[in-house]
Formats: sequence, structure tokens, C-alpha cells
Amino acid sequence: MQNEFVSVGLINPKSPSNVGSVMRAAGCYQVNQVVYSGNRYDRAKKMSTDTKKATSSIPLINVDSLGVDDLIDAVDGDTKIVCVDLIQGATPLPAFKHPDKALYIFGPEDGTIGQKVVDRADFVVFVPTVGCMNLAASVNVLLYDRLAKSVQSFAGDELIRQSKDVNNNVKVRSNIQK
Repeated sequence: MQNEFVSVGLINPKSPSNVGSVMRAAGCYQVNQVVYSGNRYDRAKKMSTDTKKATSSIPLINVDSLGVDDLIDAVDGDTKIVCVDLIQGATPLPAFKHPDKALYIFGPEDGTIGQKVVDRADFVVFVPTVGCMNLAASVNVLLYDRLAKSVQSFAGDELIRQSKDVNNNVKVRSNIQK
């Protein structure tokens, strides 16, 4: 959809492996940018796990370098703010309708999204689980849900051709039910 603009916001991420996995998910699910706050990731980012090199096409921006107070101030006023965390009163992800322009904010691996940010959000959603997932897993589930609920996600074989790597040439037999 032409009006879509998807941002992922990470509050003070600490793990380079999680940020690398978030960037890989951003590439898989057509995210426009990833913004993050804090400096823990900057100190640890010598290890890169962005195996698809998504940072070459998707900006990974520390909001501190933009001179803004927090992640919300890094996007325009038309962007809906969606906090994703295990917060009482939040909407379960299966019941959530994604906005066209969204900033999905995720808390740090060892904490939660602060009340000040939650109070400024347009929506607060949670991924129904027993226990909590890690940061990268949560981002993957959220972005998958967004794509699965969009009309364009069911382009069938064309989407598969765009997504698969050169090592995958397997096809479904014609007599197998889809």
C-alpha cells in the first residue's frame, strides 16, 4: 500500500544479536526504518548478526543523534504510536487492526516500556504467550501479523519467488491440496 510507512522503535536495546535479528525481520517484512534510544547497543554493536545486510537498505537510527527526546518524536504527527509489551489492559495482537503509518515501540530486553511513552501511545498491544519472548521474536511476530492481515500478503507464488533464496527450488506437487 502506498500510504504505508512502518517504523520499529527499540528502547535502549542491549543485545547486538537481537538488534541484528530485528534488522533481518525489518528486511523480511518491508519496514521503512528502525529507530532506537540509549547507548547500550552502540557500545556492543561490534558483533553484527544482520545476516541479510538489511542496514544497507533500511536506516538504523539512534534517536539521540536526531536531537529528539524519545522515539515518538522521531516520526511525523500522522504516524500512529503502537506500544508492544505485556501490559495489563493492552489489546491482544490477534484482535488488533494495524494502522497504515505506524511506529511499533518495543521495550528493552531487561525492562519494559516506560509509563510516559505508554501514555503517549495511540494503541498498546501484546503478543499472547505464556511467559515473555525476547525482543527479536516479539518484533518478528508483530511484523508477521501485520503482513498476514494485509491484502497484499497473499500474493502466493509471486511473494514466494521474491522471498526465497537461490538455494530453494523445491515445488509443491500438483496433487497436494493447498
